[in-house]
Amino acid sequence: MTERQRIITVFNGKTPDRAPFMLDLSHYYFEKFQKEWNITGGHYAKPDIELIEYHRKFDVGFYLPNQSLQYTTHYSENVQITTSTELVNNVPQITWKYETPIGIIIRSRIWEPSSYSWAINKWGVTTEQDLKVLAYALSSRTYEPYITDYNEWKEAVGDLGIVYLLPGYSAMGYILSYWMGIENTMYAVVDWNSTMHEVVEQINTNNLELIKILAEYPDAPGILMGDNFSSDIQPPSFFNEWSADYYKKAISIIHKGGKKTAVHVDGRLRNAIGMIRDCGADIIDAVTPTPMGDLSPQQCRDEAGDSLILSGGVSPDLWLPSVPMDRFRQAVMDWLEIRKRSSALIANAGDQVPPKAEECRIEVMRELVEKYGQY
Repeated sequence: MTERQRIITVFNGKTPDRAPFMLDLSHYYFEKFQKEWNITGGHYAKPDIELIEYHRKFDVGFYLPNQSLQYTTHYSENVQITTSTELVNNVPQITWKYETPIGIIIRSRIWEPSSYSWAINKWGVTTEQDLKVLAYALSSRTYEPYITDYNEWKEAVGDLGIVYLLPGYSAMGYILSYWMGIENTMYAVVDWNSTMHEVVEQINTNNLELIKILAEYPDAPGILMGDNFSSDIQPPSFFNEWSADYYKKAISIIHKGGKKTAVHVDGRLRNAIGMIRDCGADIIDAVTPTPMGDLSPQQCRDEAGDSLILSGGVSPDLWLPSVPMDRFRQAVMDWLEIRKRSSALIANAGDQVPPKAEECRIEVMRELVEKYGQY
């Protein structure tokens, strides 16, 4: 079987010849070869052939077209979005400005070479009125599908794997990760509870219009959603109030379109796996067990049950050269061991292979999956 066939077989609730093996190598690859990490949108509308071929070089399944443009977003004529880049103390900073009839909000991110990522250095929402401006802007969005570009990605990947469709965050995900941060959001849900509910409802209603469009993409096996869930930040009680209804509606739409839903859960897993499972998701993506996570592979399966697909398995810290190879090997083996209980399993990294990982561990994991992942 090809890696794509294995993944689709697991998606269909059946057992392949061995556990599928796929990795998100994008962040690692970009840092290793000092590639441009563009977060302003649209840079990778066409297939990133070099990234795909890097996966192919190691015979690693592909699934995440990082930063690809699978659709374009338009805003109403009275909402102006501008993006600018400038040097601040010789370090690049990107600033986004949203201008609406009811106000202006601005956020910025600054480049951090050590982690090869863009850190947020200015939150855009600090007042209750700012929240209303955010809702005004995001609820005005309309979407245009880029099916041709998606098909080019799919053809370039071929039998190497799949290409997930990526609709982005839910309303609460946008607020937590882009606009307010964790601490400010937690104060806001108490202090501005009514306004926050109105804002979340407006943004999520708009998000569902995008979900409807993506659910109609032909021959796309799955849609990857998620807010980088971690149960210490969004426990079930919080999730049920702010996001569960949206995820249930989105997953229902995706299923009606004949696709599977994966949800990205890369933080604390205890109770998070169950709350996402109860929304009807098919796959938990980026599962990060111990030592960085809080559940062992077996405990992950216990919470998931036997039919929810678990994709992940090797904690990011174990990819680094400072960690003994034996510990890395054991983590892979521990993850593969739970295939004996259920074949609803994909061998993957916990979230992604991190920058500065030891390249040979990619090959070691593939060899272990090929040898010990058989059914």
